[in-house]
Amino acid sequence: MPAGPDDQAAVFEAARPMLLGLAYRLLGSRADAEDAVQDTFLKWQAGERDGIASPAAWLATVCTRHCLDMLRAADRSRVDYVGPWLPEPVHAVAPDDPGTDEAMAASLGTAFLLALQRLTPRERAAYLLREIFDRPYPEVAATLGMQEAACRQLVARGRGHVERARVRHVTPAPLQRRLLAAFRDAVESGSTAVLARLLADDVRLTADGGGRATATRRVMRGPEVLRFIEAGLHVWWADAHLEEVALNGGPGLLVRHAGAVTAAVSFGFAEDGAVADVFVMRNPDKLARLEPAVLR
Repeated sequence: MPAGPDDQAAVFEAARPMLLGLAYRLLGSRADAEDAVQDTFLKWQAGERDGIASPAAWLATVCTRHCLDMLRAADRSRVDYVGPWLPEPVHAVAPDDPGTDEAMAASLGTAFLLALQRLTPRERAAYLLREIFDRPYPEVAATLGMQEAACRQLVARGRGHVERARVRHVTPAPLQRRLLAAFRDAVESGSTAVLARLLADDVRLTADGGGRATATRRVMRGPEVLRFIEAGLHVWWADAHLEEVALNGGPGLLVRHAGAVTAAVSFGFAEDGAVADVFVMRNPDKLARLEPAVLR
């Protein structure tokens, strides 16, 4: 007996966290990821499903191909972006899934997403499908419309790049919380003595205003990061409320002025646990969709 509308909807909803997680990692934008998932849903509703052996594979294929089309357009438009570009922050809520672990959460980190941005769209898709979502090579090759041998080469190139960037390790949660407390104290007090001991010598601070909000347009490095926190953030955020939330797979901060979110802060860690990156999102367009999202 063919599946009814309720069964079809249930199949899609079960796959939604995976699809949203895949699309977000591919695109770096929650808004675009939700558009891609919605387009996938419309095609699922309109398509002939009787011959589909694996609904999850079919949905992942449709979603991936739509994301690749979106990436081609995004790569053309990003040359006009004002200042450094950062992925749209996401307040991720893990699904009720025993397969969701710390490594999966770490693959939402901003540093990891930036490393993916340096891959070609097809390398990015192949790497994510195989290495993060554990799809078999024949399925990945079919999704990308290529031979399996060529697909394996794409995955190998992506894996090599991510390994060289050293952004896929898992940082212990207590260390992340300790850093968050020290950063918050430094902003509120203007003293960076405790925070300094947690930062790598060559720590970077990257801010994304997108030409829509005031933000430094160059990446700060080393000691100037501490001076920027002491003389800049301590003053500008003096009357702000700092709210601790889960951002991009780890603890982060939302900065609120009069209730409105004006910044989001997340961190990247080196393999030894030192803070390698501070990411500050100021672009209001990318701060507009920070309600919790369930994604794998």
